[in-house]
Amino acid sequence: MASLTAVQQELFTWLVDYINQHQHSPSIRQMMQAMHLKSPAPVQSRLDHLRKKGYVDWEDGQARTLRIVHPDFTQSQSESVPILGAIAAGGLIEAFTEADEHLDLSQSLFATNCYALRVNGDSMIEAHIADGDLVVMQPVRDPKGLKNGTIVAAQVEGEGTTLKRFYLKGKQVTLEAANAAYEPIKVLANRVSVQGSLVGVWRDYI
Repeated sequence: MASLTAVQQELFTWLVDYINQHQHSPSIRQMMQAMHLKSPAPVQSRLDHLRKKGYVDWEDGQARTLRIVHPDFTQSQSESVPILGAIAAGGLIEAFTEADEHLDLSQSLFATNCYALRVNGDSMIEAHIADGDLVVMQPVRDPKGLKNGTIVAAQVEGEGTTLKRFYLKGKQVTLEAANAAYEPIKVLANRVSVQGSLVGVWRDYI
């Protein structure tokens, strides 16, 4: 079975939970709200990928016929998490997209919708996250629920993605490094998309 990207996994996990709870499929608008999207296009794109990969299916032309094809998926994928590229621990770099390798976590207790990013830079060194480490992230559905100081992968609109401590005050977000050599990044909250929060760090000493 083909692996899922972080955003595809986030939607699939939400669909499984919703259908299990309500015993019917959600509307596109509900999916948009749950994924914090303003347009139906990315939702439809993710659904199309889930269908092509064999996770969901529906009756074309009929509303609310979406169904889970493999409801046990979340158990079957617990032995690895996708590495979705690199995350800057310095400035900002292009956002991650598709998985290019997987991290074997068969002996770990990470949630099944986690993914990993390889760190580029030293801005989080005082949080014991070094250049070359793999950070294991869990998708964030509602950034407003994050505790200030949480280490996140944050995408700044038009600039890129970075690994930083997240602080929200009013309408402003501060992305703060764990290295005195780096200045905090301060932007309006509506320009920041939190891709995930840190749940673990993997360092290979070999």
